Amino acid sequence: MPSPSVPLSLVLRICCEFGLTAVLLLGVVTGVRWLFAPDGYGGGGAAFAVLGAGVGALLAALMLSAPGRRSGAHLNPAVTLALWRLGAFPGRDVLPYCLAQLGGSVAGTWVAAVVWGPVVARPPVGYAAVRPGPGWGEGAVVVAEAGVLAASALMLAGLLARPVGRRLLPYAVGLVTALVIALLGPLTGGSANPARQFGPALLAWEAGGTGPLLWAYVAGPVLGAVAGAVLWRRLGGGRQGGRQGARLGDRPVSPRET
Repeated sequence: MPSPSVPLSLVLRICCEFGLTAVLLLGVVTGVRWLFAPDGYGGGGAAFAVLGAGVGALLAALMLSAPGRRSGAHLNPAVTLALWRLGAFPGRDVLPYCLAQLGGSVAGTWVAAVVWGPVVARPPVGYAAVRPGPGWGEGAVVVAEAGVLAASALMLAGLLARPVGRRLLPYAVGLVTALVIALLGPLTGGSANPARQFGPALLAWEAGGTGPLLWAYVAGPVLGAVAGAVLWRRLGGGRQGGRQGARLGDRPVSPRET
């Protein structure tokens, strides 16, 4: 009896997710290093706006790249879960995708530390791990992160329901990411992506720091993504007479289409 094997297409897509997430985190840590370190821009509200614009543009470019078109360029475990719950991504590929994204987060953060040196490990950079602003507790962070991902899941569902929406998806995701970082960065940290926090938090812990908050930046996006997908399937699609919701659920969108 032949042993089961992983399809080559899935291996290639997993490698793409790993590499793309690594590039994303390399870009994020590089931006934080030059915008928030004392020998760079020096931080401040404008720094979050510049970082958001840069990360949003990078994310859109990665989604439009050849590897991004092959894997779908989720680059976010919460997005992968949302697409699965929307019926737009196969459940058997969820865990490999999420593991690839988390691994890419660690790799990209580590490469940035090698490239830019000890300044990446020291405050205020701290491997670019996000932290809530003054007055923001863990519960508030979970609620805010969940709200962002719930809205993002609804946006994904609406765009994926139409061919023109799928073409606009990279630009919409890039714009939303830029706004989240610019507006929520000074408040909650503006992560909205478990992979965004995972690598930086892990390396910060290994460096002997106090350890940045991780669980809230994982739980919030995951809960919000699932809630948004469920809301679309139960309410949004139904009010459309089943047209948009059914099409999203009847035929899973291939990775190249997401």
